[in-house]
Amino acid sequence: MTTIPFNLQQVRDRIRAACEAAGRAPAEVQLLAVSKTFGPQAVQAAWAAGQFAFGENYIQEAVLKISAFSALTNANPSAVQWHCIGPIQSNKTRLVAEHFDWVHSVDRLKTAQRLSEQRPAGLAPLQVCIQLNVDGGANKSGVLAPEAAALAQQVAALPGLCLRGLMSIPEPAPDFASAVAVFARVRAVFDALRADGLKLDTLSMGMSADLEAAIHAGSTQVRVGSAIFGAR
Repeated sequence: MTTIPFNLQQVRDRIRAACEAAGRAPAEVQLLAVSKTFGPQAVQAAWAAGQFAFGENYIQEAVLKISAFSALTNANPSAVQWHCIGPIQSNKTRLVAEHFDWVHSVDRLKTAQRLSEQRPAGLAPLQVCIQLNVDGGANKSGVLAPEAAALAQQVAALPGLCLRGLMSIPEPAPDFASAVAVFARVRAVFDALRADGLKLDTLSMGMSADLEAAIHAGSTQVRVGSAIFGAR
């Protein structure tokens, strides 16, 4: 676990350099440490190094980890953000609604409705991003760009949820310019939704291999796993 603080600093340095190259302030980009398949001790090591936002792909694993992490650290739950960034099956929406602060992978109205209905009244609204399938991959989750506006308006109207923006996971691009171009298409949809009156502030895009391109295109949250925790 001694490498996790070092790796975190390396990623933070990359984010800072990417922001400077894009003429942006580093404070505009939040780092999500993606700890899927790693245990609560790894999360604890990152938390001790000043990391407070964590992304999880596997819901049942995450729920167990959230509980174990709290027991390990005695941390105030409000001091840590848990982000669901993986696909959500219908039978898992209650777990997401009850345990997470954010969900990035809403791509259909039914999922959003279930999250809305199952969000406990005593918790703050669930912060939501709609997942956009920007490059049309047949096996990709996410709503296609022409359908994003209708879904966004429907999700924004649901109680217990707060629509914050878009998330996307494009196919790997061959070079920096190509990656920027794909991420810019996500940004264009985001800008169009804001022009339609939605108060959005979050673009969740960019991972270990392409965070620089995502930041150049306007990302406000990058989701980094292997560069922090190591290969899975």
